[in-house]
Amino acid sequence: MRILGLSAYYHDSAAALVVDGRIVAAAQEERFTRIKHDAAFPTHAVRYCLETAGIRLSQVDHIVFYDKPFLKFERLLETYLAFAPRGFRSFATSMPLWLKEKLFQKRLLIRTLQEMDPDWHDPTRLLFSEHHVSHAASAFYPSPFQEAAILTMDGVGEWTTTSLGIGTGPHLELTHELHFPHSLGLLYSAFTYYTGFRVNSGEYKVMGLAPYGEPRYADLIRTHLIDIRADGSFRLNMDCFDFCTGLTMTNDRFAQLFGGPPRLPEEPMTPRIMDLAASVQAVTEEVVLRLTRDLAKRTGQKNLCLAGGVALNCVANGQVLRDGRFERIWIQPAAGDAGGALGAALAVWHGHLARERLVDPQLLDAMSGSHLGPEYGQEEIETRLQRAGARFTVLSEAALLEATTDALMAGQAIGWHQGRMEFGPRALGGRSILGDPRSPTMQKLLNLKIKYRESFRPFAPSILREHLTDWFDLTTDSPYMLLVDRVRAERCRPLTATEQELFGIDKLNVPRSDIPAVTHIDYSARIQTVHAQTNPRYHALLTLFHRKTGCPVLVNTSFNVRGEPMVCTPEDAFHCFMGTEMEALAVGRCFLRKEEQNPDLFQDYKNRFALD
Repeated sequence: MRILGLSAYYHDSAAALVVDGRIVAAAQEERFTRIKHDAAFPTHAVRYCLETAGIRLSQVDHIVFYDKPFLKFERLLETYLAFAPRGFRSFATSMPLWLKEKLFQKRLLIRTLQEMDPDWHDPTRLLFSEHHVSHAASAFYPSPFQEAAILTMDGVGEWTTTSLGIGTGPHLELTHELHFPHSLGLLYSAFTYYTGFRVNSGEYKVMGLAPYGEPRYADLIRTHLIDIRADGSFRLNMDCFDFCTGLTMTNDRFAQLFGGPPRLPEEPMTPRIMDLAASVQAVTEEVVLRLTRDLAKRTGQKNLCLAGGVALNCVANGQVLRDGRFERIWIQPAAGDAGGALGAALAVWHGHLARERLVDPQLLDAMSGSHLGPEYGQEEIETRLQRAGARFTVLSEAALLEATTDALMAGQAIGWHQGRMEFGPRALGGRSILGDPRSPTMQKLLNLKIKYRESFRPFAPSILREHLTDWFDLTTDSPYMLLVDRVRAERCRPLTATEQELFGIDKLNVPRSDIPAVTHIDYSARIQTVHAQTNPRYHALLTLFHRKTGCPVLVNTSFNVRGEPMVCTPEDAFHCFMGTEMEALAVGRCFLRKEEQNPDLFQDYKNRFALD
């Protein structure tokens, strides 16, 4: 039984293929089109999934879309009616598109699918899942738990913004919901907009900025913006927001409350902006903790599964884990809308078709380390690189690891393109840029000369799972870089009184641990545990680096520059390598050094992509 899941037309379009309950392939459309957060129908991702299984679209038994467009249209209409005559401009802007395309999305999907394969001609095979059911299914079904509590949180699906439920075996039930416009995701996005970042793209920047500030505005948020109940349910004060009827997230009343207009993109960071980030992060953590505490009490479960865009807030996830109400937490690595494609397919298999669910105790989970995207054989890699004009040496496995390790120890930034591409927003050792975490200058080098992004943004550590507790306070698996915890105290050094007086990025540039490149300003880190089972070559690289240096940690950031999707093909990797100050690149067993490349192929990557 073959089930193809789709998400599209909002942001982060994706496709996922499930065969007899096993996840075979999944990828975001942006990786193929090179358009960040591409919302178009995932034509390329669908083709990739079908090619991986060696089938045509007409051989798929069910195709399922991740939400229900009619319910979304109902919410849009009811919202405009509730706020009329406010919002007419927004209404007039969105209605033509809805009436032309989105309202009749089933017809559009059928036409698009038939264009992809004229032999696909059975519309009864096309199903629709509810948005938060898709999120919940993506959270529970691939998890390692036979039973668990489930929490999904995002901006909004059709009506739902937060859902709570329980999964047992193949059964999933959502028991409680919060509805639009009362949304934790939209509250966070409002502050993303107000602090000068792009909505649906810059929320993680707000999270990374938060430790630089103090939550001075948290009480103001609680008093004027959000009424939080003891069980974590909440209501937003819509007098201060504009996302229901306007073309922006916040309004003048919001600006008056927080002392001025929204920060313009690329304006300098000020203590006020940092304090706003710290404040919304603190309130978000409070809501999430109240929700999870009540969910634990209500269900009696010891395991928790998370999905939805808010589940990418790894700082809040770490707080939930340390809170201790749940013994184990599993977070869908593609927690946002892309993961909805996978959840929709799994919901059909276990829900619509009522198929049993088997949890393999030998596996971390059913996601294969989230390495579900395209991979390239060694011969194909060489052909593609030669066609791109690359100059490289083909090494043995052992020699490749030695050359990469030596380059890392020399302080170089290394592009690492290996195996299957990751599904979800995090690089996990398949499409990564690597560095030595012991270097006090690596964080600055990667931000300014490789990624071309804001200097305040932290980098994540990859660590051998077997050495995790020697370096971090975290004691559980974190294979998808979705949990934040502190560097162990004995690995840290306190700041002097003079250093404490420094501001912002100047304070971050002061080494504060044995691994300064991955230690954030509050001594925290967004940790990825690396397992030989799911990524043997990356595990081997870390093992060799540890043997040579005594440090089982590497800096790991996504292989792209700011505004660019993560690289997919060997050519993508080579072009990014040639457009940045990366010194070396490993693609398969091909090793490239920058000084050996044709200088005519150097590119200006810094200004190639729109800012995110």
